[in-house]
Amino acid sequence: WHDDLTSNSSRLYPYGNQRVAKFVDFVNGRALPYDDNGHGSHVAGIIGGNGYDSRGEKAGIAPDVTLISLKVLDANGAGTIGNIIAALNWVAANARTYNIKVVNMSVGAAIHESYWTDPLTLAAKAVTDRGITVVAAAGNLGKNAAGEKQYGGITAPGNAPWVLTVGASSTMGTLTRNDDTLGSYSSRGPTYKDFLAKPDLVAPGTGTISLSVPGSTFYATKAPYLVNGQRGGKVYLSLTGTSMAAPVVAGTAALMLQANPSLTPNLIKALLQYTAQVYPGYKPLEQGAGFLNTLGAVRLAKFYANHRVGERMPVQSVWSRHIIWGNHMLHGGYINPRGNA
Repeated sequence: WHDDLTSNSSRLYPYGNQRVAKFVDFVNGRALPYDDNGHGSHVAGIIGGNGYDSRGEKAGIAPDVTLISLKVLDANGAGTIGNIIAALNWVAANARTYNIKVVNMSVGAAIHESYWTDPLTLAAKAVTDRGITVVAAAGNLGKNAAGEKQYGGITAPGNAPWVLTVGASSTMGTLTRNDDTLGSYSSRGPTYKDFLAKPDLVAPGTGTISLSVPGSTFYATKAPYLVNGQRGGKVYLSLTGTSMAAPVVAGTAALMLQANPSLTPNLIKALLQYTAQVYPGYKPLEQGAGFLNTLGAVRLAKFYANHRVGERMPVQSVWSRHIIWGNHMLHGGYINPRGNA
């Protein structure tokens, strides 16, 4: 339970006034929602927290979304590939029932084989092929044990081309964009085994304040990073990682689908990259197509839904106006929503 997950609508949810339409526990088999680790609730708040305990200040990206919580990690944040695949299979089987459009995967595994044969990446493909956008964290392997920059640290399933892979940036604690930086911990491409250009883009993931869970592992082990709410209590927690960046993009994808329900996973990725902002000093294997621009992505999604013949695209000068497809950077045109990927 968290105040920031309450609903402002008249819709009835199965677990009280929480925007959680379904909870499935692949670890312990429990029926009622719980979070003994704290990581998942933090991610959920970034996607869809409404900011109730901070009077709106710490709201998530898409505060009206309905959440499906699929627990695949234990109290220590460890789990199995099998449980993650089982959760993805559950999504594929139940997507229509629960109107699932976006899957956020703030989890990562080591790469041992090509994405063409890896059961985890193929499970993500099975979901994507049903028109569901799969967003995955790039991983936190941007530096080696000596603290030196390293390449090739993307984790699975973010190594797959059909997954929207998100690295992490920092807002530097300001509301302006011109001082944003890349998180030095954020995994860089190319991908191991297949040498694919990743990440696809980066989003804020440094010092992100979202939901805390009293009694969880994180609540105990990360006590210095707990944050008070305006209504009392240490109801928030500050965390850093690409796990925090991925849900910013997942929430943005939800807003894009609200503006244009016909978007496909490929088109969502393309629009996000086309509207991203390229920052000097970072290579494409570090920032992908650029830094997330939620407002631009939603505006362009809405344009494709409602535009009339002859109407000008709402292009802004900060947009990258390019996409990275496979290992190719394509630029100098516009995205044809009816085109082949």
